[in-house]
Amino acid sequence: MLINAVPQWQGAIGPRARGLVEGCLALSELAGHVLGKPVHHVRQDRATSGVVAGIANRAVLTGPNRQAHLAALEAPEGPVLTIGGDCGVELIPVGVARFRYGARLGVAWFDAHADLNTAESSPSGAFHGMVLRSLLGDGDEEFAASPALERGRVALFGTRSFDSAEEDAIAAGLAVRTDDVAATLNAAGAHQLYLHLDLDILDPGEFAGLNYPEPGGLSIAELAAAIDGLSGMDVVGAGITECVGTEVAALEPVLAAVGRVLMEG
Repeated sequence: MLINAVPQWQGAIGPRARGLVEGCLALSELAGHVLGKPVHHVRQDRATSGVVAGIANRAVLTGPNRQAHLAALEAPEGPVLTIGGDCGVELIPVGVARFRYGARLGVAWFDAHADLNTAESSPSGAFHGMVLRSLLGDGDEEFAASPALERGRVALFGTRSFDSAEEDAIAAGLAVRTDDVAATLNAAGAHQLYLHLDLDILDPGEFAGLNYPEPGGLSIAELAAAIDGLSGMDVVGAGITECVGTEVAALEPVLAAVGRVLMEG
């Protein structure tokens, strides 16, 4: 298993966004310990670059940060665990997985937010709310994946906050809301699986170290059970994002659950 720590924060522009750097470092250090694997730290520029074409920090997100992350995935062996940073870090590993494994790649999007906006529809200009739409091949051409994820092979789980444009995207069949991710993706013909885990899927009363908390989320036990439900699938990668917390006791059960599905998938 390859573990990449990608402390990018510029895809998120909220008041806690800069805390994603320390959250990434805490998560990655613990991941190396829990999973018994070395961690590769992908150097990221911590500068800002303003709003261009409706996307905040666009020049940073498309410049050296992207190139460094691509280089880190040139020759992985086995599953890849990406630890962010904001959800925008998923653009590279999911895109690489789609290129390597083909159109049968399925994506389990465990996230309080659908991340299905474009620059035109986003109320904030923050790229972390556009990344899944980009992976589906839509939006700004500098971010739109090619090849794109297959529509209908993206399953949203635990998602409870939607903008109107995201509701429209779901109605158009870009992604599927489900309580049974494995059944949904198997029925859609997915052969491999990438698991995206934004920790804001958790209820803020359960875990306080969230960049963009939303009420009504899962408990850690419910999250672990949902991840265990994917264990029969061929899991080729996972990402853990949007953490600003550094408490080991709170992070350890999440990492243990993700680690199991990576090593058993």
